[in-house]
Amino acid sequence: MTADLLRPIEIARPASLEFGAGLAGRVGEWAFSRGVARTLLVTGRSGAARVDALGLPGSVEVFAEAKPEPDIPNLQAALARAESFRPNLVVGFGGGSAMDLAKLVAVLLGSGQTIRDVVGPEKVTGPRRVLLAQVPTTSGTGSEAGTRALVTDPATQKKLAVQSHHMMADLAVVDPDLTISVPPDVTAATGVDALAHCVEAFTSRKAHPLIDLYVQDGIRLVGRYLPRALRDGGDRKARAGLALASLYGGYGLGPVNTTAGHAVAYPLGTRHHLPHGLACALIFPHTLAFNAPAAPEKTAEVLEALGAAPSADEGAVLKGSLDFCTRLGIEMRLSVHGVPRDDLPVMAREAHAIRRLLDNNPRDLPEARILQMYEDAF
Repeated sequence: MTADLLRPIEIARPASLEFGAGLAGRVGEWAFSRGVARTLLVTGRSGAARVDALGLPGSVEVFAEAKPEPDIPNLQAALARAESFRPNLVVGFGGGSAMDLAKLVAVLLGSGQTIRDVVGPEKVTGPRRVLLAQVPTTSGTGSEAGTRALVTDPATQKKLAVQSHHMMADLAVVDPDLTISVPPDVTAATGVDALAHCVEAFTSRKAHPLIDLYVQDGIRLVGRYLPRALRDGGDRKARAGLALASLYGGYGLGPVNTTAGHAVAYPLGTRHHLPHGLACALIFPHTLAFNAPAAPEKTAEVLEALGAAPSADEGAVLKGSLDFCTRLGIEMRLSVHGVPRDDLPVMAREAHAIRRLLDNNPRDLPEARILQMYEDAF
């Protein structure tokens, strides 16, 4: 599988991106320099206790109700808070869920548009009326550097995907020290999510050398530093390595995007409320193995980065990647996480319908094969 050097590609990045331990306070300095008087911070419950780390000037309103799998009512609640507070700046402070909500709040506030108006590529009408900053506190999604956001529609139990250049942050600050307090189970799951972003971009039909440069290194970083971070959560170098891997995975989301792994994982979150990172981790070995015949050299490279013998044999790939996830302490059976067996056919049908991702996959994935993946993972 050879990446297409002739395919045009666009790389978009935050206007300013700072990476380094201890840099969280740069958000406040940046906000002060721009005369920000009112900031809405979008975060989860754990993030609300750490607001002071950002050093934000003026009045700060904290929306601490970001869900692990945000849905339309969650977005509407955040928007209502923003409409009453009227911020100059919106800050996403947390994992991908908080940062995705922050993006959507920033572009919808005062726009006259609803979430349903903007689903799809470049439906947001600009310009954005508030500044936007993103500060990740986990190493998983890389959402801080991208132009996409996802929320679940409770009526259909499906994710709504929005892509817009207007959702690109004015400032992203990646401070790995903010991830030191992340517990081992979340560290493991989000680490595999970062790995999945990198691997799916690397093996996609849309793979491109300009993105391969980042995601190849992201794969190696996860293989090297995720086990270290689990052995010692205070290992700052390991935390920095994972933060960089997550960022690199985010770089792949815009111009290349994810493939079958995320499509097959989505129903676990929308139907059964598994956190996104865990859902991706549970599915990762199965889609990596399925795609191996279509991307043998790249798959072998992935296995080697994970400490397994390089191979493109489906059975060997499944075992090597499953062993990696199991050694991280992730319980890899769907049944343990409350997924009912009788829902697997519905999940397979829903996953197969996510063409915006499956059409990127290097190998055609039939609905029956998705169902078999669920059965194998059950």
